[in-house]
Amino acid sequence: MSQVKLYLDEDAMHRGLVTALRSRGVEASTALEVDLIGNPDEDHLSYATEHDCVLYSFNVSDFCRIHSQWIRAERQHAGMILAPQRKFSVGEQVRRILRLHATMTAESIRNRVEFLGSWG
Repeated sequence: MSQVKLYLDEDAMHRGLVTALRSRGVEASTALEVDLIGNPDEDHLSYATEHDCVLYSFNVSDFCRIHSQWIRAERQHAGMILAPQRKFSVGEQVRRILRLHATMTAESIRNRVEFLGSWG
């Protein structure tokens, strides 16, 4: 069973968050690093899926809609973690993501949407 790898879209890619996660052993990449700034949401999910990464985003409504579309179309994705913007401090995001990271595997989150608020 493999560990969850994260891909943070442009809304969620706070430098402090990425640094904190990486320093705690979480493999994470960002939209800036892979040159996807300004691309449509579908591109972010496609990139994450191609690289077996769970997408992390604050864009809750759009990615819930995209998840439903993909599932109806029988398209697979590596999973999503969604959180409302400005609800959690960077420290709280780190704590909750680490809890999820310690609990779930890449296989167990596949094709699922997890809400950061559930990991308190």
